[in-house]
Amino acid sequence: MNYLVDTHLLLWATIVPKKLSKSARQRLDDAGAQPWFSAASIWETAIKRALGRADFDVEPRRLRRALLDNGWSELAISSEHAAAVNELPALHKDPFDRMLLAQARTEGFTLLTSDKLVAQYKGAVEKV
Repeated sequence: MNYLVDTHLLLWATIVPKKLSKSARQRLDDAGAQPWFSAASIWETAIKRALGRADFDVEPRRLRRALLDNGWSELAISSEHAAAVNELPALHKDPFDRMLLAQARTEGFTLLTSDKLVAQYKGAVEKV
């Protein structure tokens, strides 16, 4: 199973694993699971860190390197992903979350999220 992990879960998994829910840990620890992170999450981390957000206090290059070193796969943003954002209903305004949703749908992945609003989208989205 390919899981695209939203930015907050990604940060928790790498920096504060105890913040992950039991169901999130189970999904990510499953031997048949392949966790993926998006370039959008690294971009979001860089922007929000620069804005001084305490919950994004991690150096983006270090975060990326740590993920790759620990077996995560990286998903680049393609023009197909960008175009797919147009197909999403306007339930959520956050451009990063919308990109993650579009990427998961386009690639046939399940998006793991802790965000109740993101979880309202139909399709392969799982709130953990």
